[in-house]
Amino acid sequence: MSATSPPSRHRARLAVIILAVIALGAAGWWFSHQSANNNDKTRKNGAPIAVGIASVEQQDAPLQLSALGTATASYTVTVHSRVDGQLNKLHFEEGQLVKQGQLLAEIDPRPYQAALAQVQGQLMRDQALLKNAELDLARYRQLAEQNSIAKQQVDTQEALVHQYQGTVKLDQGALDNARLQLDYTRITAPISARAGLRQVDPGNIVHAADANGLVILTQTQPINVVFAIPEVSLSQVQQAITTDKTLKVEAWDRDNRNKLADGRLLAMDNQLNTSTGTVSIKARFDNQSQQLYPNQFVNVHLQLGVQTAAIVIPTVAIQQGKVGNYVYSVNPDQTVSISKIKTGLASGDNTIVEQGLRPGQKVVIDGLDKLRDGASVKIIDRAAQTGAEASQPRHKHAANVATGHGTGKHQNTSSAQ
Repeated sequence: MSATSPPSRHRARLAVIILAVIALGAAGWWFSHQSANNNDKTRKNGAPIAVGIASVEQQDAPLQLSALGTATASYTVTVHSRVDGQLNKLHFEEGQLVKQGQLLAEIDPRPYQAALAQVQGQLMRDQALLKNAELDLARYRQLAEQNSIAKQQVDTQEALVHQYQGTVKLDQGALDNARLQLDYTRITAPISARAGLRQVDPGNIVHAADANGLVILTQTQPINVVFAIPEVSLSQVQQAITTDKTLKVEAWDRDNRNKLADGRLLAMDNQLNTSTGTVSIKARFDNQSQQLYPNQFVNVHLQLGVQTAAIVIPTVAIQQGKVGNYVYSVNPDQTVSISKIKTGLASGDNTIVEQGLRPGQKVVIDGLDKLRDGASVKIIDRAAQTGAEASQPRHKHAANVATGHGTGKHQNTSSAQ
């Protein structure tokens, strides 16, 4: 019989199992810790990160400011009827280009023709009364010279003539107004512009107080683009305007890939917007090709001249962090380091660097998301790699055709065998 009791053996076995679990856990932690350290060392000292680079260049750089703008019509007119009545006809098509003075619509003229005839009759009657009063005044004056009538009667007749003259003038004014109201039944285009969608159909009764009007006209040739620049750029723009008051402005599409139109600077607002810290600028475009449309959002490039001997780098190389703007510069030992820079204006796809880099240095423009300060890198020619990948499927296809793989002929032969 063993000296050790069954409960004692059970406790000893449990202690051995616990110690084994603890040992396995410690071994697992040590292994994962060592793997993490090895991975960190690999990222820092080994397994270089593939990146694309560009050279820091010194050249004459065209200066430009980029901003988001909105196209606005040079003139926008809501065409209203100036008289009340039934709309008889519309003489334009929706979306049609109309010219100034062109007939757009007609309102039933009959009530205004009748009012005109009534005023004309009133004028004719009062003109006849005036003429008769003037004849009587001439007779009274002749009799007064002969002392045949009292002077008071002559004065009364003169007053009556003046009264009729005033009445005739009132009638003449009423006649002019009646003619004007009749002319208002023919609605013409106040500007040369493009007609929008009609707001009312023929047969409806229209009023001068209608809010929507008949149609909206927008002049898009020329067209304006309004954009805002930050306050810090105001002095540069003002200096450029002093040199050239008609600065060139380019309008690009929403994706900033295709240029839509070329224009010129038209005007600058006379005060800053204190809530945004910007000042609004208006540019004008001929818009002969109708690429710009009212209320369209566009990217605006304002040209400010040329800066000579400027140090430039691709804009994609610039990163932003707690230190401000910085780039990853490539060292001779194929490692990268963070270089803090001070940026200037944009120049196309490049940005002018005022401080922090010198010509000839290399900066990373591709693979930035994986980089850290001091990381090892492997420089890759992305353009050549893309060209090789694009040509690879054609070579593979040619090889398949040459050997018969993947063709219907090869499959039929195999089936026959």
